[in-house]
Amino acid sequence: MADNPFSAGRVILIDKPLNWTSFQVVNKVRWLIKKHYQLKKIKVGHAGTLDPLASGLLILCTGPQTKVIDTYQAQKKVYTGRFQLGATTPSYDLETEVNQTFDTSVLTDTAVKSCAKTFVGTIQQAPPIFSALKKDGKRLYDIARSGGQVEVAKRPVTIESFSLTDIQIPHIGFEIACSKGTYIRSIAHDFGQALNNGAHLTQLRRTQIGDFHVDQAQTIEAFEQALSLLPVT
Repeated sequence: MADNPFSAGRVILIDKPLNWTSFQVVNKVRWLIKKHYQLKKIKVGHAGTLDPLASGLLILCTGPQTKVIDTYQAQKKVYTGRFQLGATTPSYDLETEVNQTFDTSVLTDTAVKSCAKTFVGTIQQAPPIFSALKKDGKRLYDIARSGGQVEVAKRPVTIESFSLTDIQIPHIGFEIACSKGTYIRSIAHDFGQALNNGAHLTQLRRTQIGDFHVDQAQTIEAFEQALSLLPVT
């Protein structure tokens, strides 16, 4: 088959839907491109995982562009979302059931706002055990789902800004700009601990990576439709 723009190298911005893994998005886009151009193979990769329960901007690279994925991964990311005070879950989000509850009647808007300020700057953060990171060759979420326990070392991440956009205790809306490697689920969990309470993430959307914004991204359906209009010769 003749050369196509994706084999030559493209950056594709996808608005990842809820309940899809980033890997599923990559597989779907790869399959669509292979089918349209009748290709046996094509390189497609993503620049930064989004959890299944998160939506928003996912950068995909094809062909030679996959060589610069690390460049995109290293750029600042912006997220919006919500977390709930007064309850924790093992996964720090809605993937698992609540395992502990706390009294939120003692919390005030002032205390919540003051707490947010303590997260700005370079902080030490432990990734959730329910994550794709590896320990001794095993994915942490595989260890967690099998009931295993593992010590997860803290590591430095940078929070450029942390704005609380809606405070209706126990529900908190936020926007956060942060460095590569930041787990927003851990931010929610640690926020609860900092208030001598509990918290877990209930909603997350990635809106920006570097200069790329989710407003520039396509849904998977829109990408498929646009691809169908491209010539194959």
